[in-house]
Amino acid sequence: MKRLEYSATSKLLHWLTALIIFGVLPAGFILEDLPEGPIQNLGYDLHRSFGFLILLLAAARLAVRKMSGAPEAYAGLTPFERRVSTATHHTLYMLLVLTPLLGWAATSAFPVKISIFWLFELPPLAPQSEALSKVLFKMHAISAIAIVVLLVGHVGAALWHRLVKHDGVMERMLPARKS
Repeated sequence: MKRLEYSATSKLLHWLTALIIFGVLPAGFILEDLPEGPIQNLGYDLHRSFGFLILLLAAARLAVRKMSGAPEAYAGLTPFERRVSTATHHTLYMLLVLTPLLGWAATSAFPVKISIFWLFELPPLAPQSEALSKVLFKMHAISAIAIVVLLVGHVGAALWHRLVKHDGVMERMLPARKS
């Protein structure tokens, strides 16, 4: 029998990732405008910690998908919708890995120690270099903007399926409801 919706683990990882992303993305852009000092430093510490958590969640999501699979594409999608959906999902997965790695490397090159929730420090990913740091931070920002663009499309498509098409596509990722 074909599975129609995502597993409970996949749903949990999806929504946990989404919750963190919706906090960490705007914070990353706001932090640049804060005055230097303890509040900005705390913000960057939290931004780096949650970014690392996103990287771990992305790895967990990929592992769960590899082990338990995912439901087949919704049969009612047009060929165009199927291609766009597949491309969006694959690109989002790639960016959920790439963006935190770019931030980690950029911060390493800056150089700043990366403490994860004040529990442990990450090793540097790049050699100390102001020029390299600037390039990597720019790539990190561009990657984050790409995530925002794809998320707008992803959320928009989910709402389109839920509110206009009423075809059950969005329900495949919603928490199960008791009848």
